[in-house]
Amino acid sequence: MDRNKTFDIKNIKVIQAPLAGISDIVYRNLVRRYGSKCLLSTEMLSSEALKNVPNPKIADFKEEEYPLSFQIVGHKPDLMVKAAKLLEERASVIDINSGCPVNKVVKSTDGAGLMREPSLAYEIVQAVRENIDIPLSVKFRLGWNNESKNFIEYGQLMQKAGADFVTLHGRCRSDLYSGNSDWEAIGQLKKELDIPVFANGDIKTVEDAVRCLEISGADGVSIGRGIIGDFTLPYRIEHYFRTGEILNEPSLDDKIKMLTEHLEDEIELRGEINGIKFMRKFYGFYISSVKNASKYRQVLVTLESEKEVKRALDDILCLHA
Repeated sequence: MDRNKTFDIKNIKVIQAPLAGISDIVYRNLVRRYGSKCLLSTEMLSSEALKNVPNPKIADFKEEEYPLSFQIVGHKPDLMVKAAKLLEERASVIDINSGCPVNKVVKSTDGAGLMREPSLAYEIVQAVRENIDIPLSVKFRLGWNNESKNFIEYGQLMQKAGADFVTLHGRCRSDLYSGNSDWEAIGQLKKELDIPVFANGDIKTVEDAVRCLEISGADGVSIGRGIIGDFTLPYRIEHYFRTGEILNEPSLDDKIKMLTEHLEDEIELRGEINGIKFMRKFYGFYISSVKNASKYRQVLVTLESEKEVKRALDDILCLHA
């Protein structure tokens, strides 16, 4: 398909990182709506689940999303190959997750659990590489914990197995999301690999992205939580690297407008009741700059209708305009 033939990771400076329960089809399309040409990523897809439900709702997408990466997770080479082949026709990239740190994932040797089994990770990546014709990437961390950092050896193995590029989150699995992402360590990996390396962790502003690449020498940035509540961030980073100009961050008025779009699109996708419940996790990110934001959030998460939420957002805007 044309989208696969024309995609070139060397043209990408920003990746929207996969976030379970966050980066759904609405989220990804809002990133596009706000101008970014970044590589979008689906939520993490379980190879075990795809065996039983080959076309889950979570894998829905729109043509406007390309270039689009589908991320798969698992520890069984045969199932990972089947998942990759199943998704290949709809993907620009297949991404293998060996970085997710949550207990329910790693206890099965999935996600970051693979970093304790590098030979198995190598077998999986090699098998997937041999069975698909589109780019393949791998995301991983510094290691299982501070005593077992193996990210350089792991990255070298992933390259040898056939990965076209990798993304390194600058924390160990044991860190979860605490502390700071080690951008200097990402730079160490960059020096050892011939394939592109993307830096992940703690990139919340244009300035963060610039400083991260200065420190790490990485080929680009992968942004996860930094996008939540600000769909303009990927575009503003791309704009800087293209022009050298730093665009203004969105105002409160802009963010309320963005939140309203997000709310309306989730309601259209999920229905009013489920859409509003889904959106409760996002409110705090959009209004974080407002004085007493936590109090407003406490009210917003109790509201049960679209009309009530929009009225509350109007009140916030009127009080802080």
